[in-house]
Amino acid sequence: MKEKIIEKAKELGIDDVGIASIENYNSPNSMDIHDLFPTAKNMVVLAFQQIDNMESEDTQFASVGIKLISDFSQTTSFQLANYIKTNFNAKVMIVPSSGPITMSKQTSMPSGFVSLRHAAYAAGLGNFGRHNLIIHPEMGSKVMFIAILTDLDLEADSPLDETDCTYCDNCVKNCPVNALDNENKTDVMRCLSNSQPYGFGGNKQFWINFINSTPSEQEEMVAGDNYRLIYQAQALGSQYVCFNCTKTCPLGR
Repeated sequence: MKEKIIEKAKELGIDDVGIASIENYNSPNSMDIHDLFPTAKNMVVLAFQQIDNMESEDTQFASVGIKLISDFSQTTSFQLANYIKTNFNAKVMIVPSSGPITMSKQTSMPSGFVSLRHAAYAAGLGNFGRHNLIIHPEMGSKVMFIAILTDLDLEADSPLDETDCTYCDNCVKNCPVNALDNENKTDVMRCLSNSQPYGFGGNKQFWINFINSTPSEQEEMVAGDNYRLIYQAQALGSQYVCFNCTKTCPLGR
């Protein structure tokens, strides 16, 4: 079964595949997978090589890269999940590469239902680098993951023993908000405020400022560039504009 799943994944254009046992998956900030899928046994973790839009100095054009690879990964993961379900009589649930995520007053920070970084690590698709992201043996830091949860009995892959990270600290030096200053910890809120300035935080602050402004100021605000970018981000979904930690990493094809 495993070989057929991998063969189908490659046929669909997926760059790499690993199998992670639920028992080997450990993420400190995400939900228990069995709360999402009680009978889940394994994760089929898929790796997608990023295109080079993210290296553009134009932040809006750079953000296109995330959207394109996210769209492709969702389409191909659905096709693969349907293949597994149909051919092996299995239950499958897909963990997307981005949203929705858990967002509530009870949590101190947003987090994914499943940490795809930790899933990729458990599936042997790479190891953590200084930037706390996964470095794939061939694609380096320029890689995105998605996962398919399944109740199939599959032979799991083992995590890699060593990381390829050279600890050059390029990611640390080039982070504009110093979110990586503390090793093995990412200041998520600092990162999000910079990488998604038109997301929830930026949207919330815009309307707070709007409420406290005069009618003439409000008219200027709604007609301004900032609101146009917020509106576009709401229409398109997650809109990352900073990729310094990955684009300055020397590893990868």
